[in-house]
Amino acid sequence: MRTLLGVLVAALALSLLPATASAGGHGLAREWDRVDVGSDESLRGLAAVDRRTAWVSGSNGGVWKTTNSGRTWTDVRPPDTAGLLFRDVEAWDAKRAQVLAIGEGEASRIYRTVDGGRTWTETFRSAEPTAFYDCMAFFPGGKHGLAMSDPVDGKFRIIETHDFGRSWQIVPNDGMPAAVAGEFAFAASGTCLVTAGSRDAWLASGGGASRIFHSRDRGHTWTVVNAPIPATPAGGVFSLAFRNPRKGVAVGGDFEAPDNGVDASGWTRDGMGWHGGGDLSGYRSGVSWVYEARSTLVAVGPTGTDVTRDGGRTWTALNDTGFHAVQCVPRACWASGAAGAVGLLD
Repeated sequence: MRTLLGVLVAALALSLLPATASAGGHGLAREWDRVDVGSDESLRGLAAVDRRTAWVSGSNGGVWKTTNSGRTWTDVRPPDTAGLLFRDVEAWDAKRAQVLAIGEGEASRIYRTVDGGRTWTETFRSAEPTAFYDCMAFFPGGKHGLAMSDPVDGKFRIIETHDFGRSWQIVPNDGMPAAVAGEFAFAASGTCLVTAGSRDAWLASGGGASRIFHSRDRGHTWTVVNAPIPATPAGGVFSLAFRNPRKGVAVGGDFEAPDNGVDASGWTRDGMGWHGGGDLSGYRSGVSWVYEARSTLVAVGPTGTDVTRDGGRTWTALNDTGFHAVQCVPRACWASGAAGAVGLLD
């Protein structure tokens, strides 16, 4: 199998050929290898540890793990979680992982395992009926982490952990700017909240406003700017990815117009000011930096996969295989999607 970088370079080179040119032997190189989990659950939670180990989480309480590049998957779901929407999973290795269930009130929960999913501990359950948690993210090492809810009392709510997710506390909202009426976050791929470095965090919104919030103190105070991706009732910024605290990319669009990728990306080079990026080939719900390439990213959505090699300024369609989430690690990218779909580029 070709290397990941070779796959992307070949796809970009192919995109420059005349429309009548033959794809020759490049057709397979542009496709994901399918390593599905064998379930009909929609997989929006994805945590890629390395090219062999990954975790995915699903729409009916499911959590799966592989340690052999997807050749086999083990169902390691927490007990008594049928019906829960696990939209985010974060993992550090084959033993330690945490999953976030989304929904109103007590449907929003976090579970933690340190033994590969043999046992789980429920570490958080929302006591606020109007809260709706969307995403979580951890800082390097996993001791400090954040999770976010759609606005409660007019502001996005943040909870934090300082003990590797054993316990969570609500962060006072004094440092959070007010939300716009109808503004919320998209629990589409677990990447509406991300971190980079030891203190910086970002969260993204849509609906009543399309904005990007930035914290430099682990989620206690935030600034906010308008995103270059338009706001619509079903659209805005769905996913963020940062290579470091300055260099970031945003993707999104409108999930009710999945084929429309116009103005659906943005980029920053200082972590604060955002610029419109190249058009995508459709609405995209997940984006990730390719580990080996300084300016290459992969974005996924229900209508296919796009790639950029200039940090988000221009994008090229890679294929039409749809996924919800993507995460790249050294020598591989993983993606997860509808009906138990998992893909691997390595």
